[in-house]
Amino acid sequence: MEGVNNFMKSGTLLRQVINKINADINFDEVKTAHLFNGIYESMLKDLQSAGKAGEFYTPRPVTRFIVDKVNPQLGEIVLDPACGTGGFLTSVIDRFDIKTADEYRTLQKTIKGIEKKPFPFLLCVTNLIAHGIDVPLIRHDNTLRTPTTDYSLADKVDVIVTNPPFGGAEEKAISQSVPAELRNTETADLFLVHIMALLKDGGRCGMVLPDGFLFGTGVKAAIKKKLLEENNLHTIVRLPKDVFAPYTNINTNLLFFTKGKPTQGVWFYRLEMPEGYKHFSKTKPMLDEHFAPVREWWNNRKESDVSQYVPVEDIVAAEYNLDFCGFPHETEEILPPDEFIAQYRNEKAILTERIESILAKIQTALAQEDVL
Repeated sequence: MEGVNNFMKSGTLLRQVINKINADINFDEVKTAHLFNGIYESMLKDLQSAGKAGEFYTPRPVTRFIVDKVNPQLGEIVLDPACGTGGFLTSVIDRFDIKTADEYRTLQKTIKGIEKKPFPFLLCVTNLIAHGIDVPLIRHDNTLRTPTTDYSLADKVDVIVTNPPFGGAEEKAISQSVPAELRNTETADLFLVHIMALLKDGGRCGMVLPDGFLFGTGVKAAIKKKLLEENNLHTIVRLPKDVFAPYTNINTNLLFFTKGKPTQGVWFYRLEMPEGYKHFSKTKPMLDEHFAPVREWWNNRKESDVSQYVPVEDIVAAEYNLDFCGFPHETEEILPPDEFIAQYRNEKAILTERIESILAKIQTALAQEDVL
């Protein structure tokens, strides 16, 4: 509870809630324990519109989709370095059908998280306990505080799934934790550098990043260069607008990469707003079924109106711009000067002829009106 200034205004209501849970939920029964998990997740979802609390809630359809495509296996060490209330980690736990005592012990020591802020840290610990983790390996700390050069083999993990905070800025002292050419005060950029350092060779990552990272230059371009040269960035999925509303309306993307081999090319997929939706909201949130088009495309990739493959050479030529999700782009033919001038004169003559024709019709109509 360190650093948490939180209290229940009514002791009577708190007692009633405790009595109700104590009477109706048997934590030794799987069915009723899952019921409590659902209640707890509903409470976390309500925090999404509770001011600053929204910053540590990621919609569960997003966490489940990322976890599904990264596909962690039991025994692999899974880390969320900005775990918030633990949505990614519980999505990983829910994937496993634990049947034996050995599997249970393996699960206990392979789910890890780090959270800077005290209140979401507390909520995450509670969430993992409710999902069967006896002693959650969640560290109350700032991932960005540790220099990337200090990571040892023991710190490396097999899988990272995360939605790092973005739009904020860290103090300059924190930015010193990454190499000089990659230093930036933008939180999401720093997290990506740390994630690349924390993954084992062959390790996999699925994460959320804002649009600004895709087309950013300067330090962002240097980070993307490192990402492409040391990792296989195989897929970027652009989410529809307002997925994280009301907390933020920033356009967001899902990046999937594997460490150890350079990128040969990147698949881009633009997930469209579902039919009947103008935007997502608290009453009409994003649902698991809304990911159906990209799930269907994932294992049978073809270029279309919403997907395209871009070779890494084109990305490098574009100065590491990864903003290829807003296609289709109309291509513009660049003509030699003499052909351009001839085409311009021809189009101008056609346009002038049309204008003269319209003016003649107007004059004829006005003359007939004068006669009447």
